[in-house]
Amino acid sequence: MVTITYFVHGTTTDNEQHLATGWLPGELSEKGLQQAVELGKQASDRTFDIVFSSDLKRAIQTTKLAFGDKYPTKQDDRLREANYGDMNGLPHTFKDKMDDYVDAPFPNGESYRDVETRLQSFCDYLRQEYDGKHIAIVAHQAPQLALEVILKGKSWNQAIAEDWRRTGNWQPGWTYTIR
Repeated sequence: MVTITYFVHGTTTDNEQHLATGWLPGELSEKGLQQAVELGKQASDRTFDIVFSSDLKRAIQTTKLAFGDKYPTKQDDRLREANYGDMNGLPHTFKDKMDDYVDAPFPNGESYRDVETRLQSFCDYLRQEYDGKHIAIVAHQAPQLALEVILKGKSWNQAIAEDWRRTGNWQPGWTYTIR
């Protein structure tokens, strides 16, 4: 069994401008920098064997500010945000219709099922290499929704509808278990 605590990266300048960063690197805003430091304080009562982040700049920055060198860290491109293709960096209004991209890919990008495939591969890797461990992940919206599908048995439509980004129910870490 692997225990995962999932954290989202801090607010980016794109977030503040209502843009969908996708596979672009993204830059933490002043607010995001403060959130990352605060995240480290909020998570200080937990112990992790390793912290994984996506290889996109905003997740790497958040990881460094939150955890410093307290834990071993590793970047993994399977934890990237969805590739919005032609929509990377554009206004995020298309996210009102995320259900349209569960099976059909974004133009010149990927579908949420593609993200699910990446995350399933990552979960299989964790099961094999980190059994009995508690790991942290710092990543993005789509990978977290994929974990809701893979590990909590939700449909994509349900995971999207119940996403904390829509309900406003942010918390300092979500727990998942790989059995």
